[in-house]
Amino acid sequence: MLENLKIGILGGGQLGAMLMRHAIDFGLRVSIMDKDPHAPCSHYTSSFFCGDPASFEAVLEFGKDLDVITIEKEAVNIKALRQLEKQGVKVFPSPDTIEVIQDKFIQKQFLLSHNIPVAPGEAVQGKNDLYQYENKLPVCLKKRRDGYDGYGVMVLKTKEDIEAAFDAPCVVEELVDIKHEIAVIVARNEDGAVVCYDPVMMAFSEDKFILDYQIAPAQIDEGILKEATTLAEKVADALQLVGILAVEMFVTKDNRLLVNEMAPRPHNSGHHTIEASTTSQYEQLLRAILGLPLGATGLHFPSLMLNVLDNDALNADRPGKLKRLLDVPGAHLHWYGKEGRRAGRKIGHVTVTDNTIENVIAKAELIRKILN
Repeated sequence: MLENLKIGILGGGQLGAMLMRHAIDFGLRVSIMDKDPHAPCSHYTSSFFCGDPASFEAVLEFGKDLDVITIEKEAVNIKALRQLEKQGVKVFPSPDTIEVIQDKFIQKQFLLSHNIPVAPGEAVQGKNDLYQYENKLPVCLKKRRDGYDGYGVMVLKTKEDIEAAFDAPCVVEELVDIKHEIAVIVARNEDGAVVCYDPVMMAFSEDKFILDYQIAPAQIDEGILKEATTLAEKVADALQLVGILAVEMFVTKDNRLLVNEMAPRPHNSGHHTIEASTTSQYEQLLRAILGLPLGATGLHFPSLMLNVLDNDALNADRPGKLKRLLDVPGAHLHWYGKEGRRAGRKIGHVTVTDNTIENVIAKAELIRKILN
């Protein structure tokens, strides 16, 4: 019975909190581990373990009495998860899948080995290696590990930029001539059944490389959307995924699709599914890892998801701004309950729904004016 299962989530951020909400619908008992005692999930469970998901000993101790473990972040200890599997704990996505995706260069090599198109890139060990690319600038530089929300990504335009570059193992990528950035959430279970959500169009902050907003469904050529869905399914099968996977892609100016990055967990580009889809990405993850039938992925109506970032304008009148935001018909606020202040940090998101994409965009613009 589901209520007797003991589920563990590595990571206690907002993704874990939204996953917990859906676990309640299934009567599940959920334990959380995060190194921050004030992580968002800590407010919502009595089974919160303060420990580092990247620590072998901490993960082993956390997981020893659990039935199933999943993740809401990639920075977790693979060796401990493999040891727990040997002890009979089910781990989804598998340690092998997580390991591939933890390192952006290994991720790229894996995709290429399965004939999946990617942006060309090469590995470098540190800053000094970058001077060999002086004549190839501009390029995109990404840390191989532990990047998130735009942290760990920069564009090098001139030789002077190299001096301020990351001095760590990185991937140097050619700058792609991008027309659109899209993402597809794909789910797969142990039986190999696969379902995809409608591709979403993403817009990123130019200076911080963090997702600003996304529109579902993506307003682009139907043929490209079908190709993107097929590509996401191919990636899920190649990984032998059990769980959900966000596949971020570039649509080039000449209408080619290139896989940019992957995330084997709930993802920012799937937040809208809570309000707009028959089955949210969070419920879908639970269905996939618990051996339940995968849920329908159709959209009930168009939507736009807008990230709420910590900034001085918002904090000058936070209660008043949020009250005005909630007065917009079709707007649903998710406030993450993060403690402390840091400019540019994601502290919530708003999903806007309506019958037409034009109405959705108009309401989103109103909300943006309220927040800024």
